[in-house]
Amino acid sequence: MNATLTHGAQPFIDGLHFGECPRWHDGRLWYVDFYAGTVCSVGTDGDVRVEVEVPGEPAGLGWLPDGRLLVVSRKPRTVLRRETDGRLVDHGDLNPVATFYGNDMVVDPDGRAYVGNFGFDIDRFIEERGAEALVEPPGPPTTSLIRIDPDGSAHVAAEDLAFPNGMVITPDGKTLIVAETMAGQLTAFDRDHDGTLTGRRVWATLSWCAPDGICLDAEGRVWVANAIAPECLLVAEGGDVVDRVGTSQTCFACILGGEDGNTLYLMTSPTSTEQVVTTSRSARIEQVRVEVGGAGLP
Repeated sequence: MNATLTHGAQPFIDGLHFGECPRWHDGRLWYVDFYAGTVCSVGTDGDVRVEVEVPGEPAGLGWLPDGRLLVVSRKPRTVLRRETDGRLVDHGDLNPVATFYGNDMVVDPDGRAYVGNFGFDIDRFIEERGAEALVEPPGPPTTSLIRIDPDGSAHVAAEDLAFPNGMVITPDGKTLIVAETMAGQLTAFDRDHDGTLTGRRVWATLSWCAPDGICLDAEGRVWVANAIAPECLLVAEGGDVVDRVGTSQTCFACILGGEDGNTLYLMTSPTSTEQVVTTSRSARIEQVRVEVGGAGLP
């Protein structure tokens, strides 16, 4: 891992419990606050508005081709759909496959949603076995990436993933890259026309990094939020770190957006521990200008 540049992120929005899953959509930055139970959006001038309240704690966001919002309700392990009249209705059920909370999501142009899940109760695992057990063999349980088709049916998209987290789809739609947080790597798959994933391979191995939320830039590189450090890394295929942004606290997710697509928005928090962040509002959104704008999905 080599880092050639370092930038410092600047404050943008304060006062979140735990912000996650940022998306740039219709000229605004959309994001969730797990423990406020809200999906919010904010313009470049900082005007925050609550878009929808979500039972069961919101996580991954995406949109169907007709513009309806999809949102993961992480604790019930479901995907909800917001209808044109504002109602939230069930869209897909992760429970037949997910082995713990629902997580991040990317939705392709045809409305197929790929959804990760924790795979295990990380707080309980650490309490019972210690944090060192996360990186010592055999490590925590793995789980499956789930595909929810437009008709709401659930399918196993890929198995044996170590905490599948943030995902991107390349502009040609032919490749999906997923962050395996507990494996310290980005894993790529070929995508068929029907959404099937094949050709699994390691896209990048990352040292001292727990990759969480990710986004793709127009040169085919991936910005990676490091869930164990106050930084976001720009990673080329193969694992070289070509840029590094420092944040004020641990970075859990990122997205490229803004009016020209060259603003990197960063979701930060002192910790992800539930009992801490539910009782405080120390999480932030930070921002920094970068040279290359976003591409692909989300």
